[in-house]
Amino acid sequence: MVGNIAILDCDNKITLGEGSKKLSEAIREMICDGYTRLVLDLAKVTNIDASGIGELVSGFVLVANHGGEIKLLHLTKRAKSLLQTTKLYSVFEVFEDETIAVSSFF
Repeated sequence: MVGNIAILDCDNKITLGEGSKKLSEAIREMICDGYTRLVLDLAKVTNIDASGIGELVSGFVLVANHGGEIKLLHLTKRAKSLLQTTKLYSVFEVFEDETIAVSSFF
């Protein structure tokens, strides 16, 4: 956490099933704890599929409905490719540097 900004380190898989469920639960927990400005660090994500992208979008909408934002950090090649293919790359703000991602909220 940096001030009132939560940085979520995502790891392993964000795929249909457990991976997507874990991400959804983590985002909901952050909202319940009062954090609506989230940075999702995807550097350690080994696999992401369409369901995982759908979960990112659901999280984006959920956080936006609570007056916040989700920004993405350290996209893997696979995640970047899926976001570009689905035309969602322009929806999310994507960063390669954590400091810049955090400061973009201000």
